[in-house]
Amino acid sequence: MEPMEPTAFVGSAEHVGGAPALRRLYLVRFVFAAVWAVLLVLSGSDLTAGARLLLFLYPAFDVAAAVVDARSARTAAGPVKGLYANMAVSALAAVGVAAAGASGVADVLRVWGAWAVVSGLVQLLVGVARRSMGGQWAMIVSGGISVLAGASFLRSAAQDTPSLTSLAGYAALGGIFFLASALRLSRSHGEG
Repeated sequence: MEPMEPTAFVGSAEHVGGAPALRRLYLVRFVFAAVWAVLLVLSGSDLTAGARLLLFLYPAFDVAAAVVDARSARTAAGPVKGLYANMAVSALAAVGVAAAGASGVADVLRVWGAWAVVSGLVQLLVGVARRSMGGQWAMIVSGGISVLAGASFLRSAAQDTPSLTSLAGYAALGGIFFLASALRLSRSHGEG
């Protein structure tokens, strides 16, 4: 659930880098999401400097993961536009979250919610296009959940006391989906 968002390209498993590179990327994303979620919970629900940094790092990491994916997922035609769209949306989210962090939790939730909806739609579409590769069911479900979670973040921004803790749960669940996809790719491609 990425925004979790997975960064992706559409193509077959025969692309340069292939399933092993994608599996490694998904494992790194799982670890990052898990560590990030724990750190966000430990930072509390106030917008401290540490919390604002964490909130910026999550979409910034998504951009970096998309760049890695694009480099390892080249086909003769190159990566699809969905991957570039994910990079742009996540870069905008990083800037938006950094700016919203100065305004308050509600504004952060609004930006995060919009990012979750848009990136979830991209993730869902890319997962569907990649389904022939195997290991994409979790990404498809994750994209759908991301859209719903984004709507929930937008709704919770309107509450009297909005909280950032739901973002930690969202990241942790997204990490689990990345792990499931990595394991599924390993099985579907006969890797250890």
